[in-house]
Amino acid sequence: QVQLVESGGGLVQAGGSLRLSCAASGIIFSINTMAWYRQAPGKQRELVATITSGGRTNYADSVKGRFTISRDNAKKMVYLQMNSLKPEDTAVYSCYTAKPHATWGQGTQVTVSS
Repeated sequence: QVQLVESGGGLVQAGGSLRLSCAASGIIFSINTMAWYRQAPGKQRELVATITSGGRTNYADSVKGRFTISRDNAKKMVYLQMNSLKPEDTAVYSCYTAKPHATWGQGTQVTVSS
């Protein structure tokens, strides 16, 4: 059974930092592209960052230079380091992988106060 479990969300002031973690199980993690999405209240889900099996990364324009996605294949973990947080970063952040089938984590709330 494929499972993704996020942690690390919380309340932080603008300009602060948080590090999100996603623990994967039930997949051959090392070959999967992993992604972080977010969804703010009343808005569509937004792709934040992706990382391929080879470590290639891609970011939404809104987070470039502030967020960093990384992975540890031995631990089957993917991370999202978020710096210089802004109130508009407030959202539920979810981990995602497409293989062997589309799987979402339960999400973790990030709230940035101004």
